[in-house]
Amino acid sequence: MASRCAVFMEILLAILLPPLGVFFRNGCCSCEFLICVVLTLLGYVPGILYAVYAIVVRDGSDDDDDYRQHLNP
Repeated sequence: MASRCAVFMEILLAILLPPLGVFFRNGCCSCEFLICVVLTLLGYVPGILYAVYAIVVRDGSDDDDDYRQHLNP
């Protein structure tokens, strides 16, 4: 889990340049980054909204892995 200062800086970068904040959280070849780039190209505000969502709510963790393990026999 990232520190509060790191999350604050990522959100600040996400407001200035949305894909950059998502890049620092998830990397350049992640689905979140590509979605953020497309949304930013389509409109600046949707890019910001998704970037803040990807940083704060998604938090870069894969919580779904535990769920998937129970589905596989």
